[in-house]
Amino acid sequence: MSLARLQSRAGYGLETPRVSVEVHLSGGLPSFSIVGLPEVAVRESRERVRSALLNSGFDFPTRRITVNLAPADLPKQGGRFDLPIALGILAASGQLGKTSVDLPGEYIGELGLGGELRAVPGVLPIALEACKTNNFLMLPRQNFYEASLAEGAQLLPCDHLAECATHLRNDTLMDPRPSKGLVARPHSDVRCPDLSEISGQHLGRRALEISAAGGHSLLMIGPPGCGKTMLAERLPGLLPEMSETEALDSAMIHSVSSLGFDIDRWKVRPFRAPHHSGSAAALIGGGRNAQPGEISLAHNGVLFLDELPEFQRQTLDQLREPLESGFISISRVNASVRYPCQFQWISAMNPCRCGYEGDLSGRCRCTVEEAKRYRQKISGPLQDRIGLQVRLSAIDPRELKKSRGSIENSKAVKQRVINARIRQLDRLGSTNARAHQARFDSRLSLEKSADRFLDKAMAALAISARGYHLVLRVAQTIADLGGVDCVQDDHIAEALQYRLPEI
Repeated sequence: MSLARLQSRAGYGLETPRVSVEVHLSGGLPSFSIVGLPEVAVRESRERVRSALLNSGFDFPTRRITVNLAPADLPKQGGRFDLPIALGILAASGQLGKTSVDLPGEYIGELGLGGELRAVPGVLPIALEACKTNNFLMLPRQNFYEASLAEGAQLLPCDHLAECATHLRNDTLMDPRPSKGLVARPHSDVRCPDLSEISGQHLGRRALEISAAGGHSLLMIGPPGCGKTMLAERLPGLLPEMSETEALDSAMIHSVSSLGFDIDRWKVRPFRAPHHSGSAAALIGGGRNAQPGEISLAHNGVLFLDELPEFQRQTLDQLREPLESGFISISRVNASVRYPCQFQWISAMNPCRCGYEGDLSGRCRCTVEEAKRYRQKISGPLQDRIGLQVRLSAIDPRELKKSRGSIENSKAVKQRVINARIRQLDRLGSTNARAHQARFDSRLSLEKSADRFLDKAMAALAISARGYHLVLRVAQTIADLGGVDCVQDDHIAEALQYRLPEI
């Protein structure tokens, strides 16, 4: 037999289309060519495969070797096809003792020059797809824990090319391991900072609680050292534990990213805090291979943008669509990739460039025009999408002297957040911030006096239609935190406190 066919998978975003690896040995001058739109890393696999076969004790055929990666119009990236190419050469040259052209199962893995199998990115979505087709998946052992998240997948983890060949020759059969998920390590030991470590800032703490309960975006404006960053870092500790579905979705995104899957972050809500010098592609996603950006890496977690005006305005404006849709589409010439990005956005900024505008000490060195110009880096449409906007002041020194035992900790606040979210899930099936507008309006119970109060506030404060709906959603969250079904005047009044007329 001079023809062999194996199945593998390409990776483009979260999609893993099947790739048929066909190997043919024919007469003629010895050569080794790979066709089917391979990129540089795939073309380089010729040298890796040749060395791996020889160093594993196999013969490398001195014939004309043609490897076809079908379909031909699908771009092939990375070293994931090394293993199926090597096994295809062994099968086609009769070194596996197979008479059938097609080998069962799916294969993925990069080869070292000595024949050892090395981990490849994006294994989790591949394992999930292999599970749907009821095929076993032969993969590097280093990827086994990641692939184990795909419950029900039949996995064959291997360390070396020789081990893979031994299994296929039926010399030493390995039973595919049915994955049951990572039940042995349901939670990580990663510890979130506690709210009890923050003195004062009662308004900021309250806004953070409302933000966590309803999934609302939050902007904190205040002088340097007032605790904005500390508050933001404690938001993940107030959110409910991740469900299996949420954890799996987040793990898939990290699996295909340059960060890779980290077993120690399983079921830990992501907290991403990119630097303001980052590019739009780093924040939104993109690049040559359409990698997920920070907004997708923060899916089901928190995205914190510190020093908000220092980000490029064009970069920030690209957040507007993902904030509302919860998805980001990255288009390239050959394909379009879609990543989920349902993150909770929290940001912080100084009121002016020096940071001390409005400070009673008179330390501000900025003119009124300079301070206004600094804040105008944040566009009106983007500000209008922020549900909670609060101005924080410097901490009273007397607050710093209070003992931590007298300050409410994250555990107590988290319980209120969970109770409020249960009410929202029962009523809407989602958080108040994520609910579809028609569904939210149909479930809203608003007192007549509160409705009249909001109408007057809209006229007096020039609140937009989007701002009107955001105020109602925040007010509903405040009512949920209080265990009240009907939105009342005091709920509207508090929600309006978090609606600044201008930054």
